[in-house]
Amino acid sequence: MRVMKWSMIALAVSAGTSQFAIASSQDESKGFFEDQSLKSKTRLEYMNRDYKNGAGNISKPGGGYKSGYRQDTGISELLTYESGFTQGTVGVGVDAMAMGAARLDGGAGRAGNGLFAVNSDGQPEKTQSKTGAAIKFRISDTTLKYGRQFVASPVFATDDSRLLPEVAEGTLITSKEIKGLELNAGRFTALSKQTGMGKDSIGGVADLDGQGGKGLPSADIFGATYAFTDNFTGTLAASKVDQYFKKQYINLNYTLPIAESQSLNFDFNGYKTEGDKRGDLVDMIGDGRKGVDNKLWSLAAAYSLGAHKFTLAHQRSSGDNGYYYGVDGNGTVFVANSIQISDFVGRDERSWQARYDLNMATYGVPGLSFMARYVTGDNISTNGLGEGKEKEFNFETKYVMQEGPAKDLSFRLRSAVYRVNNAYSGYQSDNNDVRIIVEYPLSIL
Repeated sequence: MRVMKWSMIALAVSAGTSQFAIASSQDESKGFFEDQSLKSKTRLEYMNRDYKNGAGNISKPGGGYKSGYRQDTGISELLTYESGFTQGTVGVGVDAMAMGAARLDGGAGRAGNGLFAVNSDGQPEKTQSKTGAAIKFRISDTTLKYGRQFVASPVFATDDSRLLPEVAEGTLITSKEIKGLELNAGRFTALSKQTGMGKDSIGGVADLDGQGGKGLPSADIFGATYAFTDNFTGTLAASKVDQYFKKQYINLNYTLPIAESQSLNFDFNGYKTEGDKRGDLVDMIGDGRKGVDNKLWSLAAAYSLGAHKFTLAHQRSSGDNGYYYGVDGNGTVFVANSIQISDFVGRDERSWQARYDLNMATYGVPGLSFMARYVTGDNISTNGLGEGKEKEFNFETKYVMQEGPAKDLSFRLRSAVYRVNNAYSGYQSDNNDVRIIVEYPLSIL
């Protein structure tokens, strides 16, 4: 595997050297200010979780909880500036971000949905903000970026599922010198969680080696995506998170055109995780098992017919424990059955999904869409409590304004009903989840 990876890098470098005379992204650069952009994204989010069967926030005397009801509302603003690259053989540019959020509703008795950090008094913070910047260099079609940035690798992905996104700090190289092939490699040394304003606040499993450390020690990543044809792509990726684990990932995605308005898509995703020796000494998942060695894969088949899409998916997890992620970004779970509440990645878990999507543009309402899905998982090992089972039903609708001053303003309703059996109730809790998200992206420059 290592030989293959370095061979691909060497191939890309040699190909890039031979293609400098051909027009590239850097050759077409108009300049630092000429290619700049400034964008804003305003997000209003309401999130309500009603836990059942013993879960909750406010403790009762003698044990248990008075209430399992959590409700938060907040508004956030994200500004992202991207300069162009200076002209010449080596282009230089700067990216910057500034973001902040304000709490509109939700107190200590109802906190816990992950929209806001909690202060020393147990109250959600009223406001939170953070900034960041990165410098970037480009030669031909290869870009190096150093600083704070968003990352979307299957083995290291920053999450944006709440008011503010996670932000990583480090170096990322992306190369597109060969047509159809994209290579990336990076090293990250800090990760700020969605509610954490410090640059390395991701948390995870603290102090694995007894040295008082926590957060992200360092993460080295590599990835390659190649488009074999217009309808068939493949991705390989790998990472090493010091003190935690090594991961390898594969994706194969193929679309079979059937007719003008019909197609069949197959999407395979697979992970292999090997725990670090120090990480193997602790119970990282919380179910009494040591170690994080795991294999996880999913296969989804989606049939599209005009406005309709029907999807079936199967997913399996095996190994010493369930699939572990988070210290490498809370978006690092690129599998079919990772949905609104559960990822269906328990130890030895098998899960099935049935999903239906409807695009109302075909029926004269462009911008309006609906989605419903049901996932059920079983065969979960529960450390002597019996076979664990879980199930989740999601319904979602979204409308995006198509024209006018409010073009691209979107309204989104997400709801989920999640249930577990008695054997799995010590690991997860029954939950009714409702979210309303209003988002307005705006291009300023």
